[in-house]
This record gives sequence, C-alpha cells and structure tokens, in this order.
Amino acid sequence: MVRIFLQMLFLIGGALTARGPHRGFLDLMVEDEALEGSGFLPPIVEHHRHRILQPPPERAMPRQPLCPFGCQCGRRVVQCSDLGLSEVPADIPKDTTLLDLQGNKITEIKDDAFKGLHHLQILILVNNKIVRIHARALVPLVSLQRLHLSRNNLLEVPTSLPSSLVELRLHENKIRKVPATALSGLAHLYALEMGDNPLENKGIENGAFQDLDRLAYIRISEAHLESIPKGLPSHISELHLDGNKITTVNDGDLKGLAHLSKLGLGHNAITAVANGSLEGARNLQEVHLNDNKLTTVPRDLRNLKYTRAVFLHNNDISALDAEAFCRTNGRVKKTLYTAISLYGNPIHYWDVPPSIYRCTAGNGALQLGNLRK
Repeated sequence: MVRIFLQMLFLIGGALTARGPHRGFLDLMVEDEALEGSGFLPPIVEHHRHRILQPPPERAMPRQPLCPFGCQCGRRVVQCSDLGLSEVPADIPKDTTLLDLQGNKITEIKDDAFKGLHHLQILILVNNKIVRIHARALVPLVSLQRLHLSRNNLLEVPTSLPSSLVELRLHENKIRKVPATALSGLAHLYALEMGDNPLENKGIENGAFQDLDRLAYIRISEAHLESIPKGLPSHISELHLDGNKITTVNDGDLKGLAHLSKLGLGHNAITAVANGSLEGARNLQEVHLNDNKLTTVPRDLRNLKYTRAVFLHNNDISALDAEAFCRTNGRVKKTLYTAISLYGNPIHYWDVPPSIYRCTAGNGALQLGNLRK
C-alpha cells in the first residue's frame, strides 16, 4: 500500500515538472506578493489592485430640495399653514405645484416673493392680513390656476394676475373697486368669488368683465350692490347676488344671459320683478328670490320653459294667480317643477289654485309650510 502511494506521488511530480509553466495556487499567491513588494507590477494591474484594496470613495448624495423652516414638503406640495409667518418664506422648492400659506400673519406680498415658482398651480393665502400685493409679485406664476385670497384686507383686485388662472377667490376682503383692467387677459377664468366685500355698483368700472370669455360662475353676495351689475359675460351659468341691497329687477338686467341656469337673488329688498326681465335668461332652471319683499309671483316665471325650482319663501305674497307658475291655455311647460317654495308667506293651502299642481312633479313639490308670526 505504501509502495503504491509513493508511486502515485512520483507520477504526479513528474507530470507537474513536464508541464513547466503551470503552478499551484499558493505558489502564484506568494509570487504576486513578491512582485508587489519589488515594484514590478505593470501600472494598470497596480491601479486595479489599489482600487480593490482601498475603501471606495464616498458617493456624493443628490441634493435634496430645500423646505422652509417649520413647513412640510412632499410630492411637490409645500404646507406652511398656521405658523405665524409674517412674510412668504424663502427656499420654496422650484418644482412646487401647491403652496399653502393660509392662517398666517402675512401683510404684504413683495415682488420677489414667488420668484422662480414657474410650476406653481395652486396658491392658498386665505386668512392672512394681506393689504398689498406688489404689481409684479404674481408675474412669475405662469402656471397658476387657482388663487385663494379670501379673508384678507385687500382694498382692490390685485393687478398683473396670471393669464392661466381658472379660479379666483377674493371673498371677505375690503374691496371697493374693480378697475376695468384688473381682470383683463383672464381668458381661462371659470369661477370668480368676490362675496362679502363693501363693493357698490359704482365701484365696478365699465368693461371690468369683458375679457372673461369662459367665466361660468360669479358670486358677489353680501356686498353693497343696489342693482344687478352691468356688462356680465354672456355665457355665465351661475350668478349669485344674495345678501345685497337690490330693490328691483329691471327689464334688461339679464339681457343676453342665455346660458344662465341658476340665479341667486335671495336676502335682498326686492319689491318688484319687471315683466320681461327674466326672459333675457330664458334657460333658467333655478331661481332664488326668497327673503325679499315681493307681494306677487313674478309673471315671467310662467314663460320660462326649463325652470325646475323657484324659491319664494319669506316674502309678502298673499295670493296666487291660476297662472302664477304655468299657463293654463294648453301651453304646458316642458319641465315640471320639482320645488316651489312658498312657506313664510301670508297664504293658506286652500287658497292655492288647483291648476298650479298640473305643472309640478308631485304634490310634495309645492311647499307652503307655516305662516310667519
């Protein structure tokens, strides 16, 4: 057995000697170490070994967008509400699309407040103390669609508004004037909210609404208007003038408003609606004349084919004509009333002519309620 083992070693040694250049793994490793110490490694190999033996350099971390102190940032949204800020913070990320600054103590918007925010789409400045917005403060906001400036101390509509605006909310300010050029160029504006301002008719200059080609919704409620403003865009679908000092709806006030579907004139002091005044808005579907001083139902209602709801509660109507809401001569309205609100008027249900029910969707559509005391 020992002889056989020695013969195998001899054969293996001979084979290795015959091959010449082939060496064992330990021999190669020792030889490499010797070469490295002698400086005979080729430059490229030496460089390769250096990269392996040395720890890799630290990679530069990508720079993170800044976030104003105290604010919360994420997904292109920056929320800085209710922080007691006295001015628009710096270091707002340039890719921000929504900036919320409501509930602070900002009094002034300077020219460079929004510099570089070309991607901003929604700006919320509600419930601050803003008195002044500098002339060029909003110019950088070329992508702005919604601007909320409600509950501030503005005296006028801001100038240089971005032409990209779709929605502008200015209610609960101290606005007394709407210059003819204030809203110029806002061809994409869809909704305008200006309620609860001390705004009078004379404060709305001629042509103030002429460039608002897409305006569909306008609200000037709780103001000091004594009549329906002139020059309203012909394509508006909702007009809300509740809570003003309007006493009469005159012929021509709604002329050309063929797309108007909802009219809000509640909580005024209206005593009369002139014949033909509502026919200018022939597509009216909902009419609010509640909480006024009307003594009769406006005659135009019987001629409006698409009206579905009429709110006349809390007036002084004491009698109903047989054709108060629809004609009895065979001309039936295409749309039946779903709501006729008459509660709070000095009228009893037994005084309601039966013919009125023929143009309602059901007996429950006519709401009489209880008399006021």
